[in-house]
Amino acid sequence: MAHPSAPSRHLRDLARLRRVRDRIDREYARPLNVEALARSVHMSAGHLSRQFRLAFGESPHAYLMTRRIERAMALLRRGDLQVTEVCYAVGCASLGTFTTRFTELVGVSPGVYRREAAEATRGMPSCVARQVTRPVRIREAPADEPDLA
Repeated sequence: MAHPSAPSRHLRDLARLRRVRDRIDREYARPLNVEALARSVHMSAGHLSRQFRLAFGESPHAYLMTRRIERAMALLRRGDLQVTEVCYAVGCASLGTFTTRFTELVGVSPGVYRREAAEATRGMPSCVARQVTRPVRIREAPADEPDLA
């Protein structure tokens, strides 16, 4: 039996990686770990992590946490849930880890975000609010442009 060519193996791996990413998007609130995700697509955890980072620019765990934080932002903007309730609703088991990660990605604590964002996005369609308030990682933030005036 012949081994698949490198391009066909690469395409097969990309399809697997998209399945993992789609599963994270769907099941972000459930307990997920890299080992279980890797098993589901017949890869080792190390191979999945390396390939996922190459394809999407971040590890599966970082991608999962980003999805959880994005969903938490939407729930916090509503203003009717406490930070602890949001933490558990998005699948985080530790309020401390949630708060730390939220602050790293968003730039303010969940409590501050809840107070400020609920007021700032009041009356704005949720699809617009989501785009406007999407977290920007520090390494993705645009560099300050020099003042040419």
